[in-house]
Amino acid sequence: MSTEQLKISMRRAMEFEMAVCEVLNRHCHPRQVKEFFAVISWLGDGRAWYVLMVFLPVVYGDGGLATSWSMAKIAVVNLLIYKIVKQLTSRQRPCAVSPTITLGTAPLDQYSFPSGHMMHAVAFSMAATAHHPELTWLLLPFSVLIALSRIVLGLHYPTDVIAGGILGGYVASLFLAP
Repeated sequence: MSTEQLKISMRRAMEFEMAVCEVLNRHCHPRQVKEFFAVISWLGDGRAWYVLMVFLPVVYGDGGLATSWSMAKIAVVNLLIYKIVKQLTSRQRPCAVSPTITLGTAPLDQYSFPSGHMMHAVAFSMAATAHHPELTWLLLPFSVLIALSRIVLGLHYPTDVIAGGILGGYVASLFLAP
């Protein structure tokens, strides 16, 4: 593939990604939809994960404490990776690039790549369900809703969310390896 073909392919991919963002963001316009995804995003800011980390030891004893400790270590590594990658890529959020995308909630920082919400959602869900698989029915749908919320609210592109999930999954797998 030539450099010119690569540029054309990248431009088309970016146009497609923006179109996906615009379509999903339009579904945010009804007040109830916007509020629902704003609450999901707010919970995914860390609140739901902190509550989970507090309750795991209460419900599961020492096993839950070990899971919470693992989640805390994962959080530190994720945060470091997140900060470095965000500064290196400096990718503007969809709401800053397209005038047709309405911001659904205030962003936590300036840049979009990768999605920190998704890094944590995947990593924490993997850590929790690896030790407590009965939580899968709750954490899997919650993580999917977090992913959707980030795009619907105009904060992330699909590739931000995918990359965040991959990075979070990789970090969790390092801590879950035997």
